[in-house]
Amino acid sequence: MNKLITPFSVAIMLLLSISQQIFAEEIAANETYKIQPGDVLEISVWKEESLLRQVLVRPDGGMSFPLVGDVQAAGKSVEELRTVVTERLTKYIPDPVVTVSTQQLNGNKVYVIGKVARPGEFVANRYVDVVQALSVAGGMTPYAAANKIKVLRRENGKLKSIPFRYGDIEKGENLEQNIILQSGDVVLVP
Repeated sequence: MNKLITPFSVAIMLLLSISQQIFAEEIAANETYKIQPGDVLEISVWKEESLLRQVLVRPDGGMSFPLVGDVQAAGKSVEELRTVVTERLTKYIPDPVVTVSTQQLNGNKVYVIGKVARPGEFVANRYVDVVQALSVAGGMTPYAAANKIKVLRRENGKLKSIPFRYGDIEKGENLEQNIILQSGDVVLVP
C-alpha cells in the first residue's frame, strides 16, 4: 500500500527535524569548555603586536590583560571571555579583533584515590567520565571494593557524595551513573 505524503505529514517531519536540531544545539552549548583556574590562554589583538600575551588564569579565577585590567575568566567559555576583552578594548582601540585560545588546560583536574594502580591528580584535557578516570589511574587493585566507589563533588561550598557501582557498568546496567566528572571531583575507590 502506497502512503501519500500529505501537507500534515510534511509539517510533522519538519517540526521533528527542527526540534532535533534545537536539542543538538542545546547539548553542544552545555558541553562548551569552561575556563578553569590554572589554564593558560593566549590572547591577541589583530594589528596590535604589543597586545599578544599568554595569560595564566589565577587560583581566584581572574586574569589580567593590558588595557583590559582584571577579568573574571573562570567559568566562562573562550567565546564569552573574548567578548568581554573586546568590549573593554573598544575604549582604546576602534573595532578590535580579539582572539582568545586555550594553550594549556591545566585547570581541569580530577583526582582518583584509594585502591587503584596509580592514584593521583590527573589533568583532563577533555570530558572524562568515572570509568575513564579509573582507567587513567591504571584500574582498580584486586582488593578494591568496586561497588562502593564514591565521587566526591563540591557544590556551593558543600561536599556531596555520588555513589558508583562498577559491577553495574560491567553488566551494562545503570549506565547513567557513569557521570562526566567536573573539575575538582575526587573518585574514591575503597
